[in-house]
Amino acid sequence: MKKHPGLFLHGGFMAKNVSQKKVDIDIGDGAAIPTKDDKGLVSAWRLSFIGAVAAFLYLIIFHQEPYLRIVKFIPDGVLVTFEVTFASISLALVIGLITGLGRISSNKYINLVASTYVEVVRGIPLLVQLFYLYYALGQFVLVPDILAAILAMSFCYGAYMGEVFRAGIEAIDPGQSEASMSLGFNSRQTMFYVILPQALRTILPPVGNEFIALLKDTSLVSILAVSDLLRRGREFASESFMYFETYTMIAIVYLIITLILSKLVGMMEERMGSYGQR
Repeated sequence: MKKHPGLFLHGGFMAKNVSQKKVDIDIGDGAAIPTKDDKGLVSAWRLSFIGAVAAFLYLIIFHQEPYLRIVKFIPDGVLVTFEVTFASISLALVIGLITGLGRISSNKYINLVASTYVEVVRGIPLLVQLFYLYYALGQFVLVPDILAAILAMSFCYGAYMGEVFRAGIEAIDPGQSEASMSLGFNSRQTMFYVILPQALRTILPPVGNEFIALLKDTSLVSILAVSDLLRRGREFASESFMYFETYTMIAIVYLIITLILSKLVGMMEERMGSYGQR
């Protein structure tokens, strides 16, 4: 997630508006998360979800050839997509936690390594990282296609997760650390027993958003011959030459999955918000 303090245009140049309240604008690659505070987005989500499900049912019921055949062809691809997504997000969380702790470390060398990792990885497109790990490094070390996909996506998203963890940790009142130290906790105990549990409420929603973004980005792993949802669609289209029908169904399936996940993340954000107000 990228945050930009409140800025305004002055004379054609971007400048800080010191007289206005600071505003954080979140920009991410995940789905638009419907929450009860944004009635327009909630209505749009309902319309999109009902429309996608209705289109899916209409096609497989009234146009069984070829749409029903496509649906029967892609379930294993959906399973692989989720396998890659869950494995990648799990490893990315571990990498992100280590990176986030490194980013706030007082040790300048650890901080430098973590910060450099974030800058380098975020500066290289994910597709290039996939190619590099599978094809370039494959000249020296043979990595199975699905493992290469998981490693590349984990390595990429670990950098973004690192910033999520850093922001979540820094959002905790410094007084919490001081109170913990006064009770006899050392810095490590303070971090893992006091700070991280409290930061979890702040971290979970953006992690959910990154999970959705990662799931959509798994479509890129089809270039590594990983039989994900898109790859299975490409195989069906190349055999049947029904490109319009195939990619229409693939798009609808991706949309339904993403909409369901975005709703779950929205519910999680609302629950976290109500918990924080107690």
